[in-house]
Amino acid sequence: MTSDYSADKIQVLEGLEAVRKRPAMYIGSTDHNGLHHLVYEVVDNSIDEALAGVCDTIVVTIRADNSIEVIDNGRGIPVDIHPVYKASALEIVLTKLHAGGKFDNQSYKVSGGLHGVGVSVVNALSSEMKVEVYRDGKTYVQNYVRGIPKEKVKQTGETKKNGTRVVFKPDSKIFETTEYNFDTLARRLRELAFLNGGVKIILRDDRGKGKESVFQFKGGIVSFVQYLNENKVSITKKTIFFHSVRDKVDIEVAMDYIDSYNELVYTYANNINTKEGGTHLIGFKSALTRVLNEYLKKEGLDKKMTQLSG
Repeated sequence: MTSDYSADKIQVLEGLEAVRKRPAMYIGSTDHNGLHHLVYEVVDNSIDEALAGVCDTIVVTIRADNSIEVIDNGRGIPVDIHPVYKASALEIVLTKLHAGGKFDNQSYKVSGGLHGVGVSVVNALSSEMKVEVYRDGKTYVQNYVRGIPKEKVKQTGETKKNGTRVVFKPDSKIFETTEYNFDTLARRLRELAFLNGGVKIILRDDRGKGKESVFQFKGGIVSFVQYLNENKVSITKKTIFFHSVRDKVDIEVAMDYIDSYNELVYTYANNINTKEGGTHLIGFKSALTRVLNEYLKKEGLDKKMTQLSG
């Protein structure tokens, strides 16, 4: 270390160069967790299409070479020329951090993809990536190597499909391992299927003997609670469910009472697990406590019991 710290020591990393230089700043780590986070970022884009009501099927495949393929039947990433950057919108999304259609509150009412870093970081940390877009009756393709486009977006044919197909291979120069774990991916994809009732998410593994799991739960988070309580004794005849929209905020609550003093609570915001809770959890607990105390008072039970708190 030197005491000489002046302007010429300040580095400016352009584009995706910063991501490759310090990947853990963007995906948390370069171990097993960071590796799987790449998949979640791409899938989150497809889930955002589902939240917009324009996608109902997502297929994730671990290919024989440990590359990942994600296909959805959404609208397809736009490919027209961006008015400011004078390049295809597809290329902008894949090469510029924090680029996308989730900032104007018009293309997406709700989105979870930006909780992390977006598909541009996945591109930067992949040794190769191929994106196919099915949009307006045409198929468009662009290939990348370590975040750098090999060519401009090109039309390759016509199609009746809509959606996006992303194939990427994690860069072995970046990650400690590039071996994907089926069960790790299955846990997150199952969770997303519960949180987005009706959306079908298919996970395939083309390695070895191959296997496939299909996740689709029309009951949404009610099915989620029932799944969590599968081996527990429920003391409520039916899972309690509330759904409301206030000030443009869409809220769902599902709960059961079981024969245990240990609570199991999962909270989410835009499909993201808020493990440390937050005002949404505090508000729920306060409201539940207030309602129970009001019921006890109404039934004349408040004098026989200690007032609930929580």
